[in-house]
Amino acid sequence: MTSVLTTTDAAATASAPLISMTDVCKTYEAGEIKVDALSEVNLTVGGGDYVAIMGPSGSGKSTLMHILGCLDVPTSGRYLLNGTDVSAMNEKQLAHVRNAEIGFVFQQFNLLASETALRNVELPLMYAGVRPAERHQRALEALDRVGLADRVKHRPGELSGGQQQRVSVARALVTNPALLLADEPTGNLDSVSTKDVLNLLDELHGQGRTIVLITHEHDVAARAARVTKIMDGRLSEGGF
Repeated sequence: MTSVLTTTDAAATASAPLISMTDVCKTYEAGEIKVDALSEVNLTVGGGDYVAIMGPSGSGKSTLMHILGCLDVPTSGRYLLNGTDVSAMNEKQLAHVRNAEIGFVFQQFNLLASETALRNVELPLMYAGVRPAERHQRALEALDRVGLADRVKHRPGELSGGQQQRVSVARALVTNPALLLADEPTGNLDSVSTKDVLNLLDELHGQGRTIVLITHEHDVAARAARVTKIMDGRLSEGGF
């Protein structure tokens, strides 16, 4: 496994391919019925890039997100993440890559309701075997980075939607991953909270963080440095 990129490394290697997909296909089978969810997808994302993948429901963007996030593997084709071929990894190997290389931000936040913001952010470090004192300090720093230093002891139910999404961003960043993968991150937010979270993503991109944003909203996709459209499982670059 290659080492995880730091933010400084990502900025310094902005032209290096962090993601390289070549002829990636994904086919689902149910008896004699076959559905091609992705067809010959080719995608390159450089270190420090900010890419939006935009498409309507049924376009294949969820399938693409699962493969990008190592939640699934392609039926055929090749996927290199940070120089490592993850195309044919087993579940244990994929779990390691997910925890070490990818920070996830989901539409539903996926926070544990019974735990504080601090505890929620610590969880990926617990899975990675980081010692309590270090993970506590790193979680505090991550929450401070997203502007929630004064909310570390609050539980999700005591936070606004925008604040909950900021906690999930802090959780995504705490392992210092190579890739921040945001799946419809503003889908459950009001307009004010949406702007707040998008401004945070802009700030992280400005610091050299590599971001891939999955969305169906034009105004959200427009915040990215580059837009790739997906329709019927195929990618096309640029424009709306």
